[in-house]
Amino acid sequence: MITKRIIPCLDVRNGRVVKGVNFEGLSDVARPVDLAKRYSDSGADELVFYDITASAEGRALFTDALREVASQIFIPLTVGGGIRTLADFERVLACGADKVSVNSGAIAHPEIIGEAARRYGSQCVVLSVDAKRVDGRYHVFARGGREDTGMDALLWIRRGIDSGAGEIVLNSIDTDGVKRGFDLEMLAAVCDFAQVPVIASGGAGCIGDFVELFRAVPKVDAGLAASIFHFGEVEIPVLKAALAQEGINVRRI
Repeated sequence: MITKRIIPCLDVRNGRVVKGVNFEGLSDVARPVDLAKRYSDSGADELVFYDITASAEGRALFTDALREVASQIFIPLTVGGGIRTLADFERVLACGADKVSVNSGAIAHPEIIGEAARRYGSQCVVLSVDAKRVDGRYHVFARGGREDTGMDALLWIRRGIDSGAGEIVLNSIDTDGVKRGFDLEMLAAVCDFAQVPVIASGGAGCIGDFVELFRAVPKVDAGLAASIFHFGEVEIPVLKAALAQEGINVRRI
């Protein structure tokens, strides 16, 4: 049986981890390396590192904090923010990333998905999608959730998978930071057709939300969260013990 993954996310701005609600109202949390090491030591399955203002500011991802994080952890690391070219892939991989996440860069240049998959393998290419309900449809948002592209999120994800993306991170802007549970409806719609791993992001507020996620949408491969881990509201070993008790297969340390 495939194990379900638990993935903390570091949203990094100016070298510090921050967190907001519905992609707005960001507040300072901690140094990335401090949180990263804590998560690696406590049994997280992977770690995601996003330079969340790189795309909006039209710059390359800052690598100093990334190098420090990569040097201190022993779990797979996915990195995103300002990824627009194969050179950007090369740069973050050289800093210690195992997988590279593309979002706004892929919207502007969809060919980057296939180009990167051919060069580095599909397993290295993660398509991150920020989606929100607009007039009854799921729209793709770019530039850190600031810009409604008008694109249909389900069609965009299908296109990304067909182009070579090996994993999907689905970020629900509607549930981000609200702590009332994952966006099960949106996730189920994606898992109905996705033939690659799907990671649920946005909305986790307690252990029960993870239990509900994996039971309600069994095709989801992982649950990603930030603030509940950052502020100690949920400890990863306790979460995994609870999931195992509910019959959900997880890796234990």
